[in-house]
Amino acid sequence: MSINSTLNVLKRTIYQGLSELLQDTRYHFWMLQLLGWTGWITLFAIRDVYWGQPFERISLLVVNAIAGFFLTSMLRLFYQAIWERSVLIRVTGILTGSYLIAAIWQPIKNYIQFVYYADFSAVEKHGEIAYFNGIIGYSYFLILGWSSLYYGLKFYRLLQSERQKSIKAELMAHEAQLRMLRYQLNPHFLFNTLNAISTLILEKDTATANQMVSKLSNFLRYSLDKDPIQKVDLNHEINTMKLYLEIEQVRFEDRLTVNINVEQPAGLALVPSLILQPLVENSIKHAIAPRMDGGTISINAKVHAGDLLLEISDDGHGLGLQPGEKPNFSGVGLANTVERLEELYGKAQHCKFLPVLPKGLKVEIRIPLEFEDTRVKTEQAQKNGPKIRE
Repeated sequence: MSINSTLNVLKRTIYQGLSELLQDTRYHFWMLQLLGWTGWITLFAIRDVYWGQPFERISLLVVNAIAGFFLTSMLRLFYQAIWERSVLIRVTGILTGSYLIAAIWQPIKNYIQFVYYADFSAVEKHGEIAYFNGIIGYSYFLILGWSSLYYGLKFYRLLQSERQKSIKAELMAHEAQLRMLRYQLNPHFLFNTLNAISTLILEKDTATANQMVSKLSNFLRYSLDKDPIQKVDLNHEINTMKLYLEIEQVRFEDRLTVNINVEQPAGLALVPSLILQPLVENSIKHAIAPRMDGGTISINAKVHAGDLLLEISDDGHGLGLQPGEKPNFSGVGLANTVERLEELYGKAQHCKFLPVLPKGLKVEIRIPLEFEDTRVKTEQAQKNGPKIRE
């Protein structure tokens, strides 16, 4: 192994170790504990300098801080033991625990103070009780403040953890909803296609039936290649749609005419996978299948004002909608499309069903413009030319 490889492995190991350390809550406690007591020493050292105390007095502060450091660390173990208990027990534990630690810390401080100044006159005057002077006046409230800060940070971390869990649960529910909506499409389309194949078999048209089975296999393999949650570029979606239309072309032959016009860079924009299929299927069902002379389906896409505009129209009898009227969906496909768009984009999307003159239906979809890689996609758009037409 070369020196550079060894250094890279070492860097990754150090980085991973630091990342794990920074995420460890125990590390957070000890760092805050160390910083807090260091700050306590600094604060009182500044006070002593201001009042003209000798610099050596800082050693007294260091010893007091070390004692406080270990005592509050022991108090943390007690708080961890009562963390799951009732609120009353925890509050009582905070009050009594803080007092007990203060009652231990104060004599240590006073003893060090008496030794430093070589002055035990307070002990001679008040007896052993002199070691405990100042518990309520200072030490208790300091430890109580430490306890409040400890619980406050612990509750804050718990709140953040619960919030992350809530966001994760919401995201998982959202993804499950999208997958459910996506997987509704394949069974719906599969039923219609298998029904058509069954009809061809009954009519002894085995060659056409075999052709449809082959094309159906290609379509399902192609459409299931992508995760339902992931988006695909519109060119990919159009190619998938062509496989679907090849199946329908076997059924309707020259009765089905399709016009596709995708402007650049719209073809490189990201769209939900299989978002066009139910709309085209609806047009075939209502505009092509009922008519002996068939009809035309048009698919148009362009970029406008930072959004991707999709239009799927046909020259069938339409839905009999008045301007601004929302359709009453009776099937799976259209309702599924509207629901998927709402799940993915919320209020940032628009899906309108409009009548076409003299007859027909047009579906207008407007979604935010997204690219997988802006730089690469722009280069591809320039290389592919101004438009893709079929």
